[in-house]
Amino acid sequence: MTRFGYTLMTEQSGPKDLVRYAVGAERAGFDFEVSSDHYFPWLQSMGHAPYAWSVLGAVAHATDRVELMTYVTCPTIRYHPAVVAQKAATLGILSDNRFILGLGAGENLNEHVVGEGWPAAAVRQDMLVEAIEIIRALLTGEQTTLEGQYFRVDSAKVWDVPDVEVPIATAISGERGIEQFAPLSDHLITTDPVPDLLRSWDAARREQGAESSRKIGQIPICWGPDKQAAITRAHELFRWFGGGWHVNADLPLPVSFDAASQFVREEDVAGSIACGPDLDELVESFQPFLDAGFTDIALVQVGNENQQRFLDEIAEPLLEKLRQAASA
Repeated sequence: MTRFGYTLMTEQSGPKDLVRYAVGAERAGFDFEVSSDHYFPWLQSMGHAPYAWSVLGAVAHATDRVELMTYVTCPTIRYHPAVVAQKAATLGILSDNRFILGLGAGENLNEHVVGEGWPAAAVRQDMLVEAIEIIRALLTGEQTTLEGQYFRVDSAKVWDVPDVEVPIATAISGERGIEQFAPLSDHLITTDPVPDLLRSWDAARREQGAESSRKIGQIPICWGPDKQAAITRAHELFRWFGGGWHVNADLPLPVSFDAASQFVREEDVAGSIACGPDLDELVESFQPFLDAGFTDIALVQVGNENQQRFLDEIAEPLLEKLRQAASA
């Protein structure tokens, strides 16, 4: 059965709003909730970037049923992996084992702020491998000392660990990532509905004798009662979306994304993000993810202004249609 999730988009809403939306999303029937973890918004017009881990702690307390996940945290530059392990363990306890730690190699947008530079992509991937090994070791609750190429851990111990070890999901974009992270991760995260990538992941898991894992994707939509207004809102807030990972990972500031997306037209955004009031049209945009074999799909409702109305009026009928499409 396909699970459908709701995205706590920290780049477009403040912390109190996000907690309120999380409660509304659980009430509407979403299966899980994912949170971005940004220091900056993508575009200046988005206007927010609260600390995701504080938000998730409040959400864990305010909800009872939904799974929670970072989508995704970079545990290599802005955060040391030993600190990420401690945060993940605490959220595992606060959520009563509802938390999945979603990890990735990060974006310059968020990581440059600590002044440690921005390594090449291959180096970032190698750093992530080492970071996951450290996090895995610390989530056992055992005292750990490790000397790696990129990180040193000196007699570290996470004292409060949940009774069920926090699962790790890792963002993957290609074959090299599968080779590196299939042995280290419980689940796959990817934003591109590419069936071959999911099949390769499953094959790599089988080769190492691992259990079948979840494949977790994400897709933006922009519901609104007026289609043109929804397109305009999506263009204002999400025109960066079409840049792709290789562009989005390297730009350093919101003003950089503003400049890089200045020639993106409203019709370009409307061609890649389903917008407007037609629920069938919104559901159709999920079909590539369903066809590819994703087990979990989180939606992003673009914009803050219609977020509460979306949750109160639209989420339940939309989820019903999505589940019908998935079962078909």
